[in-house]
Amino acid sequence: MKRHHYFIKITGIVQGVGFRPFVHRLAHECRLRGNVRNDSTGVFIHAEGSAADLATFLRRLPVMAPPLAIIDHMDHEELSPENFREFAIIASEKTAGSVSSVSPDIATCEDCRRELLEPADRRYLYPFINCTNCGPRYTIISEMPYDRSATSMAAFTMCPACEKEYHDPRDRRFHAQPNACWTCGPRCRLLDNQGKHLPNPDPVRQAADLLRAGHIIAIKGLGGYHLAVDAGNESAVRTLRQRKRRDEKPFAIMARDIAQIRTFTIVSPDEEVLLHAPQRPIVLLEQKAGSPIAPSVAPRNRYFGVLLPYTPLHIILFEAHGCGPLVMTSGNFSEEPIVTANRQAVEFLRPIADYFLTHNREILVRNDDSVVRTFNRRIYFLRRARGYAPAPVRVPWSLPPVLATGAELKNTIALSRDDRVFISQHIGDLENTEVYRSFEETIRHLQTLYVIQPTAIAYDLHPEYLSTKYALSREGEVRLVGVQHHHAHIAACMAENGVSGTVLGLSMDGTGYGTDGRIWGGEFLRCDLHDFERLAHFEYVPLPGSSRAIREPWRMAVSYLRHAYGSDFRNLPLPLLLEIDSKSLELLLQMMDRRLNCPETSSLGRLFDAVAALCNLRQKVYYEGQAAMELEMVLSPADEEGYELGIVDGQVRTAPLIRQVVEDVLAGIPPGRISHRFHRGLVNLMRSFCRQQRTAGGLNTVALSGGVFQNHWLLNHLHHALQEDGFQVLVHHLVPANDGGISLGQAVVAGTRLGNPAVVLSPTAEKAPNEKPLDFNRQPQEND
Repeated sequence: MKRHHYFIKITGIVQGVGFRPFVHRLAHECRLRGNVRNDSTGVFIHAEGSAADLATFLRRLPVMAPPLAIIDHMDHEELSPENFREFAIIASEKTAGSVSSVSPDIATCEDCRRELLEPADRRYLYPFINCTNCGPRYTIISEMPYDRSATSMAAFTMCPACEKEYHDPRDRRFHAQPNACWTCGPRCRLLDNQGKHLPNPDPVRQAADLLRAGHIIAIKGLGGYHLAVDAGNESAVRTLRQRKRRDEKPFAIMARDIAQIRTFTIVSPDEEVLLHAPQRPIVLLEQKAGSPIAPSVAPRNRYFGVLLPYTPLHIILFEAHGCGPLVMTSGNFSEEPIVTANRQAVEFLRPIADYFLTHNREILVRNDDSVVRTFNRRIYFLRRARGYAPAPVRVPWSLPPVLATGAELKNTIALSRDDRVFISQHIGDLENTEVYRSFEETIRHLQTLYVIQPTAIAYDLHPEYLSTKYALSREGEVRLVGVQHHHAHIAACMAENGVSGTVLGLSMDGTGYGTDGRIWGGEFLRCDLHDFERLAHFEYVPLPGSSRAIREPWRMAVSYLRHAYGSDFRNLPLPLLLEIDSKSLELLLQMMDRRLNCPETSSLGRLFDAVAALCNLRQKVYYEGQAAMELEMVLSPADEEGYELGIVDGQVRTAPLIRQVVEDVLAGIPPGRISHRFHRGLVNLMRSFCRQQRTAGGLNTVALSGGVFQNHWLLNHLHHALQEDGFQVLVHHLVPANDGGISLGQAVVAGTRLGNPAVVLSPTAEKAPNEKPLDFNRQPQEND
């Protein structure tokens, strides 16, 4: 029988996911000899056997790969036979050049969970149990290839039992880099508020008892510390809010299982699948009436953000020690990065936490929990972080190496190379030194991890964004490419949907610096990946007090009232105007008259704020988008027309809308009906615009992006209306519609402008992949 020798190269997320043991087993099943190894760029296989056996091997490789693996490319070539004697797994090599994708952190698998709770198992209740199918990855790695020496587990020498598992290709823990047990691995400790160790043979049980007693505990997780408290204890939750300085922003809840989650939320089949996904994101679920959850967990909200346990420590708290639902919120003060280091935790979280449940495995990369919801049977991100980052988004073009620095709020950074864009975890709002330092650390870490040296840096046009200042500080080192904020939003949506032509882009958000130096945010664009044309926008109004108007929506209400009524608005018997201090109102009007600190804005987000304030829902906000969110939360669906909105000379005229809202407020119409008429009016406006543009220019593809499209009602009804009209509608499913997706758009636009001949722009959009339900049980494929 003639033997053939194939050399096979596989790239993608193929390290840290049990890929080499899988190859070893499959090779033996197919009667092949040779070897498999990792290097920095992927997995390499030498396989010798009959033509038929090799064909079977190649056919089975991609379809039988481990559940956490994502194969980007698989190539093979035939070489001269070398007469291998067996099939072996050989040591990894570190090579120069491009690097394979890094696996995100993955929730504890069912096999490990069973062992964890089995009294006869040697890892019974061991808080760091893991295998090749689960556990920490991205948060413990310093460089590729993914070997123990390149992780924070290098500090722990395996005992003989763990060593045997690690070297046995038939074992589930073969080359599981974080492999450990009670004998040789990390340990938990309980500390008091001053950082003093409280000796206890079972610190996790003691922590559970303290949680039930109403104490706040800082618990070290995969990507940072959580602050935990009994979610049913109103007094304890209020104390956490007060200490954390987080007045009203909702807290996330971790619960034991789906049965427990169903006691306080309504869970659809798609949402249940997403809750059980190996990434274990926080999923937004509708609250159930009569919920046992404390009211202060999510005030003025119809949803809870809920997640299931994803580390062994979490499972022990719930399964072995009987904890009820727990608030699990980021271990930080509001607007600061999540704390990762033990000493830092005690120092910074002491004013919040009563106790610390910590451990001695170092976190190398901070990584918050991801936040998602379902939309149209697909995943829809609000925050992309643990479980998903830094998995790349693949695009059907080749891009040069570009660093994209993202936006100011909800910052992420991105690095492009070839057909992949590696997007960082959520970094946060670049409004203080600590977050900016995290931003710089993330850039250094991703460039080191993926061995990418950018030839260009893409940045937002806003001159005061710290991400922009970082880019401009690199002038002279690399080429700088400024990308307008709303163009980046639409380009991100196009890229993740694989569309490279021209689309209608509805880019709606709160703030984005325009090419005219004003604040944009309600933009109707004609876009390709190179440039854009502004077709229409919401008309400009003053933003009195600049950023202060964002924190105090009553200011935007006054701005719109003045725009609609002139000085006569002061005679309107509106509850809002009766509550505003006359001196404050006078000062505000003087500012607008003199144009002092009153930049002009076309933001739809600010229009939402104004309507919420006119309905007397919210005059001051404690977190971004709060007024708009509460306006959506009170919405009462009704069979009535929306407010009339029209575009005249390229501008959406808002004065008629404001007059309609005021008439309804004065007539005593409930805020829920006003909210519905406002939302319905926006859907009608955007639908009419798209119809007109299709008639005028033939464009039939519409991309929806920007933070406003986190509004589920607006997104759902507009998406349905446009599809009903026969439009191809592009929405996000790999990155958030908010500013967390900006870095992807910047990278793609910059790569296109750098003259890459592989990016071909056509007059009309190429067909995007068909809509299909997402299999939440695996890593989402980049172009799902």
